[in-house]
Amino acid sequence: MITQLSDLFFEGSMAFMSILTLLLALLFLAAWKAPAWVCDIGNIALALGILFTGIGVYTACDDIQQAGCISTSILCEGIKCMIIAPCYGLIIYVVSRIIKICQTPRI
Repeated sequence: MITQLSDLFFEGSMAFMSILTLLLALLFLAAWKAPAWVCDIGNIALALGILFTGIGVYTACDDIQQAGCISTSILCEGIKCMIIAPCYGLIIYVVSRIIKICQTPRI
């Protein structure tokens, strides 16, 4: 399982996944030191995941245009890689919401 997670990290673009991982670390730090920032960090992670998908789609379209004709298996592999970053951003968003729920005082 660990090797699969590291494979996903590298397939999802090391730069994009590193930024999202920094946001995850910042989320846990904020949960401890600055609870008001938890929702904002989750929202930023979700927005960046979507932005990174847009960048991936643009890059893929540019590469497809230059290559001319490509097979559907190569196209599907590229789509799989583009989906990794927004899924990771969504996971960080869900974690931020769970942390926020746990921090909310009970009535």
